[in-house]
Amino acid sequence: MDDQSQATTRAFVRELTFQTDDLGKESTLVLMFHSDMESIYHKSFPVIWKTTSFGENGRYSMRVTYTNQLAFSRVHVKDGNVVDTGTHVQIDIGQKTTLTEANGGFRFSDPRHGLPGYLEAFNETGSVQDIAISTINPDDLKPKPVFYFKDVEDGSPVKAQFVPILHAYISSDHQETSVLEGAICTDSIWEQDLTQLPESTTLRLSREPATGHYTITREGVF
Repeated sequence: MDDQSQATTRAFVRELTFQTDDLGKESTLVLMFHSDMESIYHKSFPVIWKTTSFGENGRYSMRVTYTNQLAFSRVHVKDGNVVDTGTHVQIDIGQKTTLTEANGGFRFSDPRHGLPGYLEAFNETGSVQDIAISTINPDDLKPKPVFYFKDVEDGSPVKAQFVPILHAYISSDHQETSVLEGAICTDSIWEQDLTQLPESTTLRLSREPATGHYTITREGVF
C-alpha cells in the first residue's frame, strides 16, 4: 500500500533557485540534509537529496522545491543507492507508525500520537527491514529519501528528530539517492534552516578564480 494517511501539520513550501554566471569551472552542486543523530554513519545514513552540474561558461539555473510533508518509507538499497521507496506513509513530527507484513505485502499503519518532537516507526514484520525518512513533493512520483536506517531489527523502532537544515557541497563523487556511509570530504559551502526562508529564494553560486573557493549568496540580501 503506497498512501495511507493524511498528515495534519500545515504544509509549507520552499522553492530555491540556484544560479551561476560564468562559473569558471564545471562543477556539481550536491544538496543534503544535516543530522545530529547519535548513530549517524553507523545505523543511520544521510541520503543525497539533489544534485546538478553547472557549466564552466554561461548562465545556468537549478530549481528545487521542498515541502515539509514527510514520510516513512520501506526502501531497497543497491550498490549504495536507494532504488525503491514504494511502501510509505505520510507522517508528522510527534507521530508514530508501525510497519507490518502479511501475505507477502508490507504496510505502515495509520499514524498515531507519539513522542513530541520525534518521528517514530516500529518494525513488526518479523524480519530485518531498511527504512527511510523521506520528503514528499507533489512533482515527484515517489517520496525522496533523506535519511536511511539500515537493518532495523524486528521489534525495534526508528526514532528521529528532523529539522530541514540543508547543506550544499561541491562534489563530483555523489549522485541523487546515494547513501553516504561517511562524511563528504569537502567542507559545506552553505547551510540553511529552510523554515527561516521565505517561500521563494534565489541563490547565486560563485567561484573565486584565485583560490578556487565556492560561495552561495542570497540575492537581494546585503
